[in-house]
Amino acid sequence: MIEAEGMSHMIHNKELFRQARAVREQFYGKAVFLRGLIELSSYCESNCFYCGLRKSNQHAARYRLTPEEIFSCCGQGYDSGIRTFVLQGGEDSYFNDDRMAKIVNEIRTRWPDCAITLSLGERSRASYQALFDAGADRYLLRHETANKAHYAKLHPSELCFDKRMECLHDLRDIGYQVGCGFLVGSPGQTQEHLEQELAFLRDFRPQMVGIGPFLPHKDTPFAHAPAGSLALTLEMLAKIRLLLPHANLPATTALGTLSENGRTIGLQAGANVLMPNLSPDRTKSKYQLYDNKLHESLQDLCEAVALAGYEVVIGRGDPYG
Repeated sequence: MIEAEGMSHMIHNKELFRQARAVREQFYGKAVFLRGLIELSSYCESNCFYCGLRKSNQHAARYRLTPEEIFSCCGQGYDSGIRTFVLQGGEDSYFNDDRMAKIVNEIRTRWPDCAITLSLGERSRASYQALFDAGADRYLLRHETANKAHYAKLHPSELCFDKRMECLHDLRDIGYQVGCGFLVGSPGQTQEHLEQELAFLRDFRPQMVGIGPFLPHKDTPFAHAPAGSLALTLEMLAKIRLLLPHANLPATTALGTLSENGRTIGLQAGANVLMPNLSPDRTKSKYQLYDNKLHESLQDLCEAVALAGYEVVIGRGDPYG
């Protein structure tokens, strides 16, 4: 439920949301693009303090999809009108360049009119190049925070802020459509940090920005940290729409997890993308980045779109321009 203070904040931002919708509709009209999410592995070799898939979590349910399972998810998504597949997973070295390139190339061959997005964490520039050459179009790599000191509070010492930024620039140089993003309300975040986020996005100008509220997971060091604010997440979403009018902005699963109408409100605050989960039913409950993750059907998402006054369109949904 939205607390009274949060509701007051949202009312205060009513004009901000109106402006964000106007800019969104200037470039994308009433269209909402769907990205079919395929969570291919819950193994992760990193130990980020906020993530339920962290390697030190002995309670996490681990799995890997087979190539045929991945292709089956793509086929089902294609039949539902989805024309972008997002292959997401923990930093799992099992999915090395050879395996991933074969998977990407097969998807490109079977569904040539679709966009292929990867979200597989930090890899070498050579790895990013190999996957791009195999047919990947886009890469999502959340930077999590644009403040170096804050980054160190969210990650173990073996993970480096400068390396994360280097990866983002490598992806851009190679030719990917690049997505980044951050957690709103993550432990230790300040208003100054949020201002730095906007400055970073203004300068880097990604084609996609995925933001969502921080949501704790019971088996992480931040298990007892408070969740991020719905109102503040929506405010940042609207500000990003005004800052980057052409960007694709998703109303994330985390928004829907935090609030029953989170996705609908997100669309009304400037978002233009939803990401239905195409993963097999047997694995959906195992990919737990945070507690109580929402599982919505494609029909549920289409209803949220209609409620927001928009319409789902079939297409790759490339960024405007």
